[in-house]
Amino acid sequence: MRHYHKLDQVTQDDTHDTLLITASQGNGPSPALWFGREGMYVSVSASYGPLEIDLRPRQRDLVTSLGQLKPLEHLAVMRMVGTGQAQLELGLSDAGELLVRTTIVADATGHFSMNVVLTSEARQKLFDWLAVRSEG
Repeated sequence: MRHYHKLDQVTQDDTHDTLLITASQGNGPSPALWFGREGMYVSVSASYGPLEIDLRPRQRDLVTSLGQLKPLEHLAVMRMVGTGQAQLELGLSDAGELLVRTTIVADATGHFSMNVVLTSEARQKLFDWLAVRSEG
């Protein structure tokens, strides 16, 4: 069973062209998503305390996939960006929240994933930062 932790606070650093999305509530370690631009790639770091998954999808692929998302009540299938070994799984709820699942796959025996959901306000700030245009 997947458990998604809600992220709702966005900090943009224009000097370094980065975006940090965290949870405003919580004691102790909480998950965070950090986005940065690296040429034609977007560096995505999903962390929870000392655990971290780093991915570098192509910005064009990420922006296209985000723009093609359609809101769904029940997310059984999510859009994937990346490869079979390292990927972002993305889904859009009918409330406008963005589900983000960062995954590293070892082989057929297992994988490591972090599951977060961005509030609709945090999602909009990410879309604005990436210049995502919805196709819908």
